[in-house]
Amino acid sequence: MHPREGWPQDGTPRPGLSRRSFLRQSAGAGLLAGGLGPLLAACGSGGNTPGGATAILLPRPNHPVTWPTFKDNPAIKSGLAPEQGATLRIYNWVAYLNPQVMKNFEQKFNCKVELTTFNTMDEAMAKLRTGQLNFDIFFPTIDVLGQLVESKLIQPLNHSYIPNITQAWPDFQNPFYDGKWQYTVPYTIYTTGIAWRKDKVPENPYTMANPWAMPWQGKYSGKVAILDDAREGISLGLMKNGIFDLHTTDPTQVAAAGKALQDLARLTNVHIDNNDYTEIPSGQTWIHHAWSGDIAAAPAYLPKGVPVEVVGYWFPPDGKGPVGNDLITVLHGAPNPVLAHNFLNYLLDLPNVLTNISFNGYMQPLNEVTPQRLVKEKLLPPSLMSTAVLPSFFRRGVMELQLPVAADALWEQAWLQAKSA
Repeated sequence: MHPREGWPQDGTPRPGLSRRSFLRQSAGAGLLAGGLGPLLAACGSGGNTPGGATAILLPRPNHPVTWPTFKDNPAIKSGLAPEQGATLRIYNWVAYLNPQVMKNFEQKFNCKVELTTFNTMDEAMAKLRTGQLNFDIFFPTIDVLGQLVESKLIQPLNHSYIPNITQAWPDFQNPFYDGKWQYTVPYTIYTTGIAWRKDKVPENPYTMANPWAMPWQGKYSGKVAILDDAREGISLGLMKNGIFDLHTTDPTQVAAAGKALQDLARLTNVHIDNNDYTEIPSGQTWIHHAWSGDIAAAPAYLPKGVPVEVVGYWFPPDGKGPVGNDLITVLHGAPNPVLAHNFLNYLLDLPNVLTNISFNGYMQPLNEVTPQRLVKEKLLPPSLMSTAVLPSFFRRGVMELQLPVAADALWEQAWLQAKSA
């Protein structure tokens, strides 16, 4: 299998938006449709909480958060047997979990696994808040964790059922966004960098003074693309300008980043899409702002006779670039909480992780999942070892974390203006 089994294999774009672009797309349109003025007037622009009656803490690496637990939402007791003959129900992104992993779990635990997918985090959260969904496991992103905890939509974990956490990077046994990993275990981890066709572009980002400025070259007009994602797009503009606070609330910095993207559009007639995984291999674009897991999958989309070595992926060797990870949680009121804990533990075990990576291309942060191991398992060609994520990247990298509401509106406004340039 390869990292995109079950997805279009003929080089056509993925159906719909790439999974990473979903989070804020609908929110941005709604902000502009409703008008920014009242929102900006009503909300603060900084601080550790978004402001308002239901303020949520905003975890930061320099301001870690340990979420509260509640008497009416306790962790399950220790020593319970897995539910027998049950159906474990999972709520996850599209094409983000290997069906073979689910089948193997079914066989091991004498149960059925039923997967339901969602297309946007807004959609998922709205449906969970109805209280009418009967799922056991949910795959959220860091920026909605506070809402999930405070709304008691997820339950604290009983760590006795998840010994495989010791296989994960030590960082995730006390992550800044969930102190003492009370509610979450890590799922995939990824970086955002620059992909390029080495046979078309002689410049090497590893030797450039500011590789984040690589797309701003008029001579490649029509052959440059950036990701269709508000946070990723504005973050690229910030880093091009030498700013690495990717959750800045400074209106001047955000506006300047948006202006840089407008300049890029005029200079290169930039494409804005999430088809980095096909367009770089096909040569449709020569420079593409890209996600690591997508470029790890790129070899599957190379035309016959084109060597994989023509595809390059740059991420700062010192780790000072965008890095993020997704989470796995057990929902409050899960019908099968013991099986759910068992599944979290199962997805932290090396053989299962390698099987899963073979499907979705995105790494999971286990100690034994190294670039060398991925090459040995033939999950990654040696020339694309740069797509692998290292523990130091998580520690030194910069994250696109949850913004206060007013700042989020500024980012969305700057992005939509850039897209219309």
